[in-house]
Order: sequence, then structure tokens, then C-alpha cells
Amino acid sequence: MALIVDAHEDIAYNILNFGRDYTRSVAETRRLEHGSEIIDQNGHTLFGWSEYQQGKIALVFSTLFALPKRFQVGAWEEVVYNNPDEAHKLYRSQIDIYRRLVDEHPDKFNLIRTTQDLEQHLSKWQDSVEERQRPIGLVLLMEGADGIRSPEELEEWWTLGLRIIGPAWVGTRYSGGWLEPGPITSEGRELLAAMADYKFTLDLSHMDEEAALEALDIYEGAMIASHSNAAALLPNSGSNRHLSDQIIRGIIERDGVIGVVLFNGYLQVGWKKSDGREPITLNHVIAHIDHICQLAGDARHVGIGSDFDGGFGLDSVPHGIDTVADLQKLPPLLAERGYTESDISAILGENFINHLKKNLPS
Repeated sequence: MALIVDAHEDIAYNILNFGRDYTRSVAETRRLEHGSEIIDQNGHTLFGWSEYQQGKIALVFSTLFALPKRFQVGAWEEVVYNNPDEAHKLYRSQIDIYRRLVDEHPDKFNLIRTTQDLEQHLSKWQDSVEERQRPIGLVLLMEGADGIRSPEELEEWWTLGLRIIGPAWVGTRYSGGWLEPGPITSEGRELLAAMADYKFTLDLSHMDEEAALEALDIYEGAMIASHSNAAALLPNSGSNRHLSDQIIRGIIERDGVIGVVLFNGYLQVGWKKSDGREPITLNHVIAHIDHICQLAGDARHVGIGSDFDGGFGLDSVPHGIDTVADLQKLPPLLAERGYTESDISAILGENFINHLKKNLPS
């Protein structure tokens, strides 16, 4: 089986808000949460230690994420902020969560900050002993940059291990975003200039079209879209959450990688949870992967950014997915479309791995 990189998982948010323990198996977490309000709030979990191993999930872009208070949907949503100071505090607490995971479970989690970290980590996945347990590599990604109170704080975040920054979730003071469109602001331009100096990777996911187009033009560093699908396959969605072909081509031209999301609402326009999982299959996922590959002319600019447990769970992912391990069902479907073994390995993980090799510090 090819190694998988999942470019978007809200691990710390789930630990903080729902008390989830990802050293457990999916079955154990589902048993413990059975009948609880968590199922209504975030769905049945798709992540667990056993399933990471079964699916050969070698690397995860693990997020720092908190919700602006204005988007809080209930008192149960505790990881919320009113201002940059509160966002900063929440993001720092999530850094602490990842550090604690690594310190308390060094056999299970590695923090990836440098190319040396990456090479040492990947070497643990390259032997042929199938039953061996291997750690998950965590690359830190900030989703929504309100926790950066000024560009001067980037040195602090870099030292803490942050390597990827998405300026927007919804709109922030830096950028128009999902549900709140608009351009990059003057503060956002200052942030991007400072990010490039430190060689942060820019994440275009959640940025509004206008902001993303400007970022493609002015950002001098590396860029990805960690978890976004193709707007061309979602006509009349009424959402600015998806990537136009113009943005996709821009990311390709900048040698970036796009992680495809496995949320049913982003795979078929109008899908509702009441529709059930059956209408959405893994072939919907393959269609978005293939669309990006057709625009690129190769299979080197697309990957997976599942966003599992990111406000949705089992009931909202394609039929055929029970846990993250089932991402390994994608290869035979890609092969049916004519993708080679090399292409499939690239899509599942090597594209994001190569991006890290080029852009992490030594």
C-alpha cells in the first residue's frame, strides 16, 4: 500500500472541544461516545490510532483552529474567540496539545519541523515489517490567522513549529474568506510579506476567490490548498468555498498541491445529511482528483485533505468510507481511470511529501 498524507485534520480542536483521544481506535471512541451529544455536534469519529496504522497514514497536516464567536452554534462549542488575544491563547493551547501528544506518546506521534525530521520520520515507514507500529508525523497548519496578532509574532510561531498558514477560515482581518467574501486587506499584505520572509507555506483553502487571486500574484513563498474541491464540478453551489479552474491553474503554476475534501456537501451540490450516504461514492472523490490532474496535465499537484472530524463525521462522508483507513480504497478506482502505480503513490502522499522536502527548513 502507498503511504498516505492527509493534509487537513483538526486533531487539537477535537481534543479540546470533545475530549477525543486519538490514541484509541475508532471503535473505542465510537463506543465511548455512543448516545452522547458529540454525535449530533461533530458526528461519529473517523480517526483512531489503529486506523491510522491500517491505512498507512504517515503524515497529517494537523491544524490550529478556533471559531470566531459570531459563528458559535451552541454553548457546547467552547473553542471560540472574540478577539485576536483570545485566538492567540487558543492556538497556543493547541500547540501545547500537539507537544504533549509527542512527549507522552513518542512511539505514536512525531512533530515535523525540518527536512531532517521528515527524513527520519519517513525512514520508520520504509521497512517491510507489516505488523510494526509506526508514528504519525504532524505538520502544524494554522487555519484562520486571527491568532497572529501582528506579523512580528511570526518568529514566535515559527519557533513553535508552525509551518503552514491559512489567512482565512471565514473572513478575518487579513483576508476575505468562506461566507464572508472580500480581498486581502492591507494587514493581510503585510502578513504575507512577512510569511514569505520566514518561508511559511501559504494555504489558500477558505480564502475568497478575490483574495486567493491576489495571493497568487503577490505571495513570494510556497503555497498549497490543504482541503478544497473543484468549483467546476459543483455548478451553482452558491458557495465561495471551492476552487475555480483559474485558482487551480495558479496553484499548479506555483508548483503547489491541492488536497481534495471527502465531505459529501462538497462532492455534490445540494447534498443533505437526510439524503444518506449512499448517493455519494468514492467515484465523486476520484472525479475531483481527475479534474485537477487534467488541468495540470499530470498527477503531481493533487492529494488528500480529508477534513474528517472537521464539523462532520461518518454520516457525511462517501459510501464506502467507515474510517480514515478506507482512503486505501482510492487506488483501485484511480487505476480504473488509467492512473499508473507511480501516479497513485503521488496522489496519495508523495506530492505533499515532495512539497515538504522542497519547502521545510533543513
